[in-house]
Amino acid sequence: MAYYSDNPFNNRQKLIKQIDSRESQYNSENHLLKSPFSSPGYHTTIKQADFIHSTRNSLVYALGLLDTEEAHYEQRAFDIIEQVISLQDTDRSRSTFGIWSWFYEEPLDQMSPPDWNWADFCGKLLVLIVSRHSARLPEKLRQSVQQAIYNACDAIIIRNVGPNYTNIAIMGAFVTLIAGELFEREDYAKYGFERLGKLHNYTLPRQAFLEYNSPTYTQVAILELSAIVTETNNAEAKLLGNDLLDIAWKSVADHFHTGTRQWSGPHSRCYKTLLTPLSEAFLQFATGGKLAFYQEDELPYDEGWYKCGVACPEQYIEQFLTPVQQTVKECYGVNGSGTEKWATTYMTPTYSLGSFKKEIMWNQTRTLLAYVDNGGKATYLHLRALHDGYDYCSAVFHGEQRANHVLFGMNFVVNGGDTHPNLDMIDGSIEVSDFRFRLEIGGALEHVSPVVEKDSVILRIGETLVSLRTWFTAFDDQAAGTASRDWSWEVTKVDNVLGIDLVLHTGEKRVIDFQKLNEAAFLFSLCIGEGLESFKPQIEWTKELATVSGSWNNEQIGLALQLKPGVQ
Repeated sequence: MAYYSDNPFNNRQKLIKQIDSRESQYNSENHLLKSPFSSPGYHTTIKQADFIHSTRNSLVYALGLLDTEEAHYEQRAFDIIEQVISLQDTDRSRSTFGIWSWFYEEPLDQMSPPDWNWADFCGKLLVLIVSRHSARLPEKLRQSVQQAIYNACDAIIIRNVGPNYTNIAIMGAFVTLIAGELFEREDYAKYGFERLGKLHNYTLPRQAFLEYNSPTYTQVAILELSAIVTETNNAEAKLLGNDLLDIAWKSVADHFHTGTRQWSGPHSRCYKTLLTPLSEAFLQFATGGKLAFYQEDELPYDEGWYKCGVACPEQYIEQFLTPVQQTVKECYGVNGSGTEKWATTYMTPTYSLGSFKKEIMWNQTRTLLAYVDNGGKATYLHLRALHDGYDYCSAVFHGEQRANHVLFGMNFVVNGGDTHPNLDMIDGSIEVSDFRFRLEIGGALEHVSPVVEKDSVILRIGETLVSLRTWFTAFDDQAAGTASRDWSWEVTKVDNVLGIDLVLHTGEKRVIDFQKLNEAAFLFSLCIGEGLESFKPQIEWTKELATVSGSWNNEQIGLALQLKPGVQ
């Protein structure tokens, strides 16, 4: 692993500037950092609030205060650390022992459910505080921090997350391994090293993390693995960490699209479809400025990056700079039934197109995703299934991709989640006011023009054509009169995005009971560039299956879809 000797992440002036910018957010009454309320819609029961005080963000701030080495910030950091430690559950009889709530305003008992990952997130920050600044902590506070870390380590070991939960597997390994080394706790150090080894053994055969190609969590994995390599004294742990870092960086480089300067899909976990300014800055720092999004004085910075040890290996940097035409096809995991999970990405200098072979339509999943160069700006296309405007987890995507063409279908399961894969299970039916599929078009919308016909859409993005075609529809919701509907696409404008929508229901609120539907499946094609007009498939269906098959660029492509909603 080649690190830059003068790592650009270690910019003390940028750190001080970032810390100074937080001044107005600090609440001197409760010694925590205040920030505008936001929520993914689960774990917290808070629905509306102007501001909250985050335990994790407050610890990030406290570590940053100490990292500045500015004496006048020292007491504030101590006050924050003491306050956050006081909010940890220290009752060993409770399942939440060793963790924290997300927010000062919401105790653990009010969360639904609590987030056990907070032992890892907060524990890591406390470990770094001890590793870098132990000598500066008052003795009583140092003892309190040590006990809080012990509590977090015990909670992590009790929970014992497996290697299929990549970022938490890494973070928990960091907390226990480094805490074990700092406090000479062999039990913690042994557990952390073995946990890292399990992740290494799990990941190495496929050369991909289960949280596949995630802009959010690959970056987290890089930060956490770099922290392990930087902090540990265990030479074998450094080797394991560097092996995993190489896998992570190769994945980022393989999926970076130079034409739009976006992170190509598909994404197993994603919060923002376009790269955020911080993600762009992360890549700029990691490549030593060779991939440049910002002028130096405008470059965003995150205090959590300081002394993080991150650097992109030299052998991958050229991939961020050179346009290519290539296909990346990878098996990234195996589901509970033993079926392999596959992803395909096709890139040209002008666009990228990615899809999964099979995946749920969670709001954090980008199952079918394209980026198109629109006059130097990026336009994206993202397939969604929406229940009252929010992504519906029990809709299932099935796809077969060949280069610039995806043949894909949508059907439903009766035992999945609504807004989350496992926190709000549907029990077979949902109540809806609006239910639709949407090909969302966002980013640069200048020079974007859709033309809708009965069963097809031609979309022009700058000089690039996108074709969307319906091949089969079945949704026998007789109560809503959908069996004999004219299933035509329609164009909507919502906020700052366009929607190419296929509406299953809109209007009066009603119940859709998927267990009573005999048919609920749809088959489509999407093509970027030329060629969809040459695809002349055969369409067959029985009471159980709908099948579309044909030839694409002299290669057979087909997809069979179960008509009746089933179980996962």
